[in-house]
Amino acid sequence: MSEKKLIEMRGNHIVVRMLEELGVKTMFAYPGGFSLELHQALSKSPIRVILPRNEQGGAFGADGFARMSGEVGVCMATSGPGATNLLTGVADCYMDSIPVVFITGQVPADMIGKNVFQETDIIGMTRPVVKHSYLVLDAADIPRILREAFYLAKSGRPGPVLVDIPKNVQQQIAMVDLNAEMDLPSYFLPSKPAAADIDRIKAMIKISKRPCIYIGGGIISSGSSAELRKFAESYNIPVVSTLMGLGAFPEDHPLSLRWLGMHGMAYANYAANECDLLLAFGARFDDRVTGTPSSFATKAQIVHVDIDESEINKNKPATFSLVADIKDVLTELNKAPVRQDYSEWFAQIAEWKRDYPLSYVHKAGKLQPQLVVEKLYELTEGQAVIVPGVGQHQMWAAQYYRYSYPRQYLTSGGLGSMGFGLPAAMGAKLAAPEKLVINIDGDGSFQMNIQELGTLFVEGIGVKMVILDNQHLGMVAQWEDRFYGHNRGNTVLGFSRGSCGREGSCIGCGTYPDFVAIAAGYKIKGRHVYDVAELEDAIKEMLSNDEPFILDVHTGYEEHVLPMIPAGKDYHSIILE
Repeated sequence: MSEKKLIEMRGNHIVVRMLEELGVKTMFAYPGGFSLELHQALSKSPIRVILPRNEQGGAFGADGFARMSGEVGVCMATSGPGATNLLTGVADCYMDSIPVVFITGQVPADMIGKNVFQETDIIGMTRPVVKHSYLVLDAADIPRILREAFYLAKSGRPGPVLVDIPKNVQQQIAMVDLNAEMDLPSYFLPSKPAAADIDRIKAMIKISKRPCIYIGGGIISSGSSAELRKFAESYNIPVVSTLMGLGAFPEDHPLSLRWLGMHGMAYANYAANECDLLLAFGARFDDRVTGTPSSFATKAQIVHVDIDESEINKNKPATFSLVADIKDVLTELNKAPVRQDYSEWFAQIAEWKRDYPLSYVHKAGKLQPQLVVEKLYELTEGQAVIVPGVGQHQMWAAQYYRYSYPRQYLTSGGLGSMGFGLPAAMGAKLAAPEKLVINIDGDGSFQMNIQELGTLFVEGIGVKMVILDNQHLGMVAQWEDRFYGHNRGNTVLGFSRGSCGREGSCIGCGTYPDFVAIAAGYKIKGRHVYDVAELEDAIKEMLSNDEPFILDVHTGYEEHVLPMIPAGKDYHSIILE
């Protein structure tokens, strides 16, 4: 128990002092009337405050920082519109289990509920998408609350925590114990797995003829990649991943079947659905993987291991489930492994790989998005951190760049937030300045937070941006092509030079925003690419230094992300061409 030592401090200084004590070196914050006191205290702190150009950009920045570092991200905004601008970022963190503490200023406590200027019930608004929330009513409680907030955000299943601080509390002078202990009597973390549970899993493996490991983002958040690799190799079992699990198991490994689901590898979908034992580690059987859950992995006994009890049997009933830290489970399973001969199973997988390879039709002279990602992979030697926006480009980045280490592919998986890519890449680069961070984006997604170019320039954050520019909301347009008779329902963003495909002049051609010129306004270098012959040289120019750079690659809009399993369908309905 820590020694209780009371000192006199003002609320705003208590907040900043605690952030320092909790190890915060970088945070994202946008000031306003009801967070002004906090910013005044921050101005005297060594904490680096990144000023985004919109609170949503700050939220995604903290999200990207947390994804890259594995530590708690911090984002702060004022009340009212400042707080509500955070909502999408908060929900994104919640859906993908990302540890971020969001601090919001609030109107004075005695004015709450009176509809005063810039008052919103941000606690009520965020309640469905936070792990926990606090309304601070006494400055003396700040040390305990912030210590709890950081602990809750990172422990167990990670997630966002909201701390709402009224202005009068920020101004309050209190006698405070900076070493105040947490008080979480109802918060329990899972215990170590019992020997009988480990034996049960081993027994199920021992009788299996066609086992398959199915991993999700839980492997990454638990830091279990090394244990997973040892398990897969020791037991000789193939691995399929979710989008969120990319990089947890190296994709160039002989046991890797890469990723499954709506746009995943056809052979990975076949393996997961035709196996007789599915070992699910840190994955939640979401609809983008299962389609209709009742038709997923119908031939398999299912072992589901997750740290969050609420995920067990939520989407897909398990034959045997275990609520535990995956790292603990894998560590125990790696003692005295059960190794079987699965030669027939591997022969079948090899046949699926031959019959259903990941491929696309190469069009001579065409600047295809798949080719762009392949060339990026080649010229970066597969070592870059890739942070896509959301859309077709997100899937091509997952398909045609191969990931070899955890936290290499940072994406908005559960919420699918357009506008995520640029600010999240900004946060990732701040968390790991030594790494090459590339935002692969679409022109639609990029424009949702294009203002963060200002943050890149002012803060000197060397993010590389590659826009697969097809002048369409590509993924929605793909669905229109496949299921709505090619009818365009407000999915055309405009036309750049020659992209409409019409001969001669036409109204609208050449009127699309010039992203290179926009970047130049922020003193960020850039280059257009209209021709395949220019591509390699342009990428090399982008990679030649650590400054921010934008590469606007004009790809056309005809390409589709394949394979594709239509929503609600199973792997038998996979579209390959």
